[in-house]
Amino acid sequence: MPLAEHLRELRNRLAKALLAIVAITVVAAFFYNDIINLLTRPILDSVGCEKTFEQLARSTSDKPCASITINGLLTPFTLALKVSLMAGVVFASPVWLYQLWAFVAPGLHRHEKKYAYAFVGTGAPLFLVGAYFAYNVLPTTAEVLLDFTPGGTTNLLPLDDLLDLVLRMVLVFGLSFELPLLLVFLNLTGVLTGKRMAGWWRGMIMGITLFAAIATPSTDPLTMVLLAGPIWVLYFAAVAFSLLNDRRRRRREALGPDDDEASELDLTPEDIGEIEPVTTSPALPEQSRTDRVNGYDDVT
Repeated sequence: MPLAEHLRELRNRLAKALLAIVAITVVAAFFYNDIINLLTRPILDSVGCEKTFEQLARSTSDKPCASITINGLLTPFTLALKVSLMAGVVFASPVWLYQLWAFVAPGLHRHEKKYAYAFVGTGAPLFLVGAYFAYNVLPTTAEVLLDFTPGGTTNLLPLDDLLDLVLRMVLVFGLSFELPLLLVFLNLTGVLTGKRMAGWWRGMIMGITLFAAIATPSTDPLTMVLLAGPIWVLYFAAVAFSLLNDRRRRRREALGPDDDEASELDLTPEDIGEIEPVTTSPALPEQSRTDRVNGYDDVT
């Protein structure tokens, strides 16, 4: 298509995506309290000061608790707008992702579309698994961090800061589970080999363990292993896939080109010692002069 048609197509796709986000944002605005409760419930159940009589009776420790607060007159309105917009972007993701794909797909080859389907179909579940782990780790993280609260003080958690922390944890954990997919992509493009990735296993285990220790600041090693273990398994699965893919690539190269595929020309001489110097043919008397002959140059 001409450039103007591409720009018109992009405008229509963006308009449809924004319309879907706005529509779902308006609907989510009526349920923003439920969304906030869903995001903050794990932390409140773990470290919240507002507990029932039965919860207080079962509690045998005097760990510090925290209360969620909202500061400012306009903060409730801006917070509701922020949460509704976030929910609109998340729940409208099938629509705007489809619009993005519909704009890009016509310019892709068949095998590129196949790879795109495979990566999207694998990346989305991996991100959701990482977000699920983050959601379950949040209570333990909150308990450990609140243990640093000085005695005789009350910990007040601003609601907007708490939501930012929850979203940051979900994004970090979700993206960390995309590491094996990135390694597979680099292997398919020929940037990394499976043998090289296998040689990194000690450093990768140390790095993943360190990341799990920082992301879950708990003294309980079980919590750290619950996060690091799946990433270890995914990393070694990516290494195994890369090794098999490298073997398949070498086998295909050994078979040579297909019948309808042109092979590369081998311009290397068989015996370097038999190479004879290339001499220029003797020039004609007319060509040895730099001036014109009969009004014409040698090319004419």
